[in-house]
This record gives sequence, structure tokens and C-alpha cells, in this order.
Amino acid sequence: MITRVLVANRGEIARRVFRTCRDLGIATVAVYSDADADSSHVGEADSAVRLPGNAPADTYLRADLLIDAAQRAGADAVHPGYGFLAENAAFARAVIEAGLVWIGPPPDAIEAMGSKIESKVLMAAAGVPVLDDLPPDTVAAADLPVIVKASAGGGGRGMRIVRELADLPREIELAGAEAAAAFGDPTVFCEPYLATGHHIEVQVMADAHGTVWTVGERECSIQRRHQKVVEEAPSPLVERIDGMRAHLFDAARAATKAIAYTGAGTVEFLADDDGRFFFLEMNTRLQVEHPVTECTTGLDLVAIQLDVAEGGRLGGESPATQGHSIEVRLYAEDPAQGWAPQSGTLHRVDLPGVTFTTAATPSGIRVDSGARNGSVVGIHYDPMLAKVISWAPTRAQAARMLAGTLERATIHGLTTNRDLLVNVLRHRAFLAGDTDTAFFDRHGLDVLAAPLADEQAERLSALAATLAGDANDRVHARVLGGIPSGWRNVVSQPQRVDLDGPRGPHAITYRQTREGLRADGFDGVGLVSVAPTEVVLDDRGVRRAFTVARYGSESYVDSALGAVRFTVLDRFPNPADHVPPGSLLAPMPGSVVRIAAAVGDVVAAGQPILWLEAMKMQHQINAPTAGVIAELPVRAGQQVDVGAVLVVITRDAPEGDTRELH
Repeated sequence: MITRVLVANRGEIARRVFRTCRDLGIATVAVYSDADADSSHVGEADSAVRLPGNAPADTYLRADLLIDAAQRAGADAVHPGYGFLAENAAFARAVIEAGLVWIGPPPDAIEAMGSKIESKVLMAAAGVPVLDDLPPDTVAAADLPVIVKASAGGGGRGMRIVRELADLPREIELAGAEAAAAFGDPTVFCEPYLATGHHIEVQVMADAHGTVWTVGERECSIQRRHQKVVEEAPSPLVERIDGMRAHLFDAARAATKAIAYTGAGTVEFLADDDGRFFFLEMNTRLQVEHPVTECTTGLDLVAIQLDVAEGGRLGGESPATQGHSIEVRLYAEDPAQGWAPQSGTLHRVDLPGVTFTTAATPSGIRVDSGARNGSVVGIHYDPMLAKVISWAPTRAQAARMLAGTLERATIHGLTTNRDLLVNVLRHRAFLAGDTDTAFFDRHGLDVLAAPLADEQAERLSALAATLAGDANDRVHARVLGGIPSGWRNVVSQPQRVDLDGPRGPHAITYRQTREGLRADGFDGVGLVSVAPTEVVLDDRGVRRAFTVARYGSESYVDSALGAVRFTVLDRFPNPADHVPPGSLLAPMPGSVVRIAAAVGDVVAAGQPILWLEAMKMQHQINAPTAGVIAELPVRAGQQVDVGAVLVVITRDAPEGDTRELH
């Protein structure tokens, strides 16, 4: 019997495992890096052990430190979560050799699936359909397009799509570097790329007594940078193609039995519109998207993992599924800026109507998250803030419920993909089940990442932010016994406040009179009530309430029209903060891994200048305009903060000057 579990992970997956352990009466141990010392998973465990340092290589990827932590804390079992060392056979062996229970599959099974190249050979021998493997040095023009993949990992890291043969060497180099940074193995391979494929996966559970469950399928086709954003169960594609589910389950069982697997795992396939499918990989761990399976089956997959690790038996039949569940990943990132990850303080996060339950019955919303008010999102780890999951009797109901919850959520402090998620869930193609891996490309980020608040809503929100700030100043002035801002015995001119919003600057000029509010450009808008945190406006006979929160120079306005963030511009800016014209600023914090230009080079708009690595992903930074590089104040290996000047480009290139980049 397992009595105390150490979770060799962090954030929401650590909290998820702790929750089941508490339900079962099992004690818990957390581990944490210095960056995570104040994280929520640390406080929720019965005990916690520090892993000195911040970088994953110094902390969560140190098998020796994790095993030592388990032994010092008196744990008798280790749950790896997902990511980090969850699919590391050497770590699993080390845990077992230390006399601890490994809550996962046998090390040999992990090893068999650890190489995507070798696993495809195994699966083909077991009769599972696979895509042809293309050694990089044999790829010809007739094979294009191809996708370059890291053999040792997934999650979008070390993956590149190649459509031109001339681009292949560079993309292989970049993919290998990214794979080495993320997984410690630069090996990559190529396979045919299906631009409009469907990512379908089957959840399997297997015990040590020969029973294998296929616990429903999931569709995870809506992805960015080959990373899943929206996941659901059951799959819309599988639902509409007769017989596909049975064939999928047969292939998943064959894959599971071929490697003598036990525990929770996921067999992933790429399918076309006709229902033909091909093996991609097997994740030998619990998946990020496991909640949608739990919500549609009523199972607690973590509890089953623990039971199997103790030698327990599964029942004879896989459980039936019921209803529909959709999960979205709420990221601290800016989709409109190339999915740039964000870092900083999450001042406030609140999602209405949320319960934590493995089986959402009756229909409802579940949130799995490692973030809370005041959490700091750093540069060392994935920027996912939460997984928000809905369950309802029908897919349409689940989508509507989830979109409404996200729209009403309060999220202050970081740019997120919240508006994109809502737009996807309400998109006509999504609701029709027309989802594949080209969803973002086909429907366009300019549409999908558009703010929920339209232009008029943003203007009203700017007015509300201004009036709330004025009310706060008046309260502050009364407390000090002074005179409120803008007070005049004889009126001379209106008040003016300048704000910068998603669509650009807003100059709000207004005056409070005995007849009410007078604001330039807001004809038909009246003030019903005002307080430092809430403003109610009458917009041509329609009352609209706005809640306002301010953190330094940032104002966050939430309303039924959509959430808007503003920067209140300083009336007397500091000249030292001036940015030279033509400056290209870092869109995210990260490390400069490669520079492809030098001072004096002539560049064209869109040409690559340098690459930043942030959260184990490499991001190409392109020239925003044509010209000549006047300044390049960064060097390879340098860590930069968001907003740092990376390069300054001045004047257009002289006519006839065709110098190439270095």
C-alpha cells in the first residue's frame, strides 16, 4: 500500500495528483525550485523539499535530487506528472532501484516509445498503421511538404514544417537545437506533413494482469506551433465516421500490448478527413488533456494509476462515455504577436462558477491550475495558467458554457489567449465540428485573436477607466483634506487623460457639470454612478456596468462588452524612457541564441534578424521594415527582458544596394 507520494513536478499537475491523494488518504510531498518557492502546489502538499536553482536542468530534471527528496521526506512512491522526467526510462529505473514505487509504466515500455523513430518500427510490426519515415538526408522535392520532428520529445518543441527544399538544412539545424535544449537529445527525423490532418488520441489504461482498457478517444486538432490549445472528447471526426472508433481502439490496444504496457498512456494518431489514421507516438504518462476523459467517463485516472501501481486489477470492460467535454489551455501569451509568451505578475485571476471535480455531473466547469492571485509567471517554465474544462450533455452546450465562463473571467496582469479561445469556441466551423490542424491558418489569427471588446466597447471602457481614476483621486483628496483634481472656481477647460489601449491611444476629455457628464466624442452617453472600482454608464438608454482595477499605470476594465487593458500615459514622461525611432523591441523575455545580421547590413522587411529562446521554444525575430541596421546592442547568449531594444533600423536601403545578411 502506498502511503506517501512525491510528485516530481510542479504547478497544476502536482496539484491535480495531490487532490486525488488527499481523497484516498495518501500523504503528499512537493518539490520546488527557487522560482516556485511561493507556488500553490508547495503549500498544498503535506511536506515540500527545495531543489536549489531555477532552471529545469538544475531542478526538476535532476533525477538524483528528486530521489533524494523522496527518501528524505519519507515518500514510498513517485508520480512523475507530465513533462520533465515523466517519460525518462532512466529516471523510472532509478526510482525503482531506490526501493520506491514508480507510478507509471515499466521502464522498458517507456524506452520502447522514447524514440519516435524506433517506436514507429515497433508499431508497424504490431500491425498499427504508420507514416513513412524519411531520413533527413534522403528528402527530395517530391516528398515536400515534410515535418521535422524531435525523436526524443513532443509538445511542439523541435518541430518544423518545410515546404521548400532549400529551407530543409536550416530547419533541421533549428529543430535539433530546440530538441537538445528541451530533451537533451538533438536527434530529428522527417515524415510527410498532412496540412489538414486531425490529431486523434486514445486514452489507455492497463494493469499488470493483462487487461487493457481503451477509455474513449480525444480530438486535439486545434494547435499552435504544434502544441494543443483545444481538446475534446469524444472526437467530432470519429463521431461522424462509421466504424472508425472500433478500428482506433483495436490499434491502440495492439500498440499497448506490443510493449507490455501498464498504467495510464495515450496512443496518438494523425487522421485524414476520410477516417484513415496513422500512428504518431505513444505518451507513456498521464496527458495534459486527461480531464476531458475523466469528465466523460466519471473516472479518476490518477486514482487508477495509483491502484495499478499497487498491483490492482481493472474491471473486465472499458467504461462507457457520456456527454461531451471540452478543455482549453489558458496561456500567458499574445497570439496576435506570433504567440509570444508573457512573463510577469498575475495580479488577479477569477473564473466564475467553477468546481474541482473529476466527473462533472451535472454539467459544469472544472479548472485545473497552478496559478493564483499574485503568481509570478517566469521565463523558465511553460506559460500555461490554467486548463478550463466544461462538460455538458451535448457538444454545443459544452462549447457555449465554456465560452461564457472564459468571457466573464477576470484576468489581470498578463496578456493571455482568452479572447482567442472564446472566438474559437463560438466560431461557426468549430461548432460544426470542422476542426483540423490547419484551423488557425484557414480562419486567420486576425479574426480569431481579435479582442472581444469592439471599438465602441473599448472607447466606453476607456471612459470608465478615466472616471474611476477621477473618483479614486477625489476619495484620496478628501482623505488628505485637499481639493480634488481638476477643481476650478471658474471653469477654464475640461479634464484630459491619455490612455493607450489595444487599438491605440485614447484622449479622454471630460467635465463634470451640474447637468451631468460631458465627455467629448461620447454623445448620448451619461453617467449613472461612479466609484473608484465601478462605473455605470447610460449608453443611449442602455445601462452598462464596468468594473475597474488599477495596478500602477495599468487599468483593467471588465464588462459584458469584453475585458480591456489600458496603460495610463504619464503626463510628464521621463526623457530617459525614450526609445529611438526604428527600434525593434523584444516581444518576450528570453535568451538570444543566434544573430543573423550585423551593424551596417541592409535588410528587407520580414527578414530574420535573430532568434530568442523562451520557455524551451525558439522564436524568430524579423525586421519590421526595410532599412539599414544602425545599432545591434545584443549578443548571442545574452538574456533580455521584454521591451529591450534588440536592433535599430534606420533609413531605406540605397537604391541598387543588394548586400546580403551575414
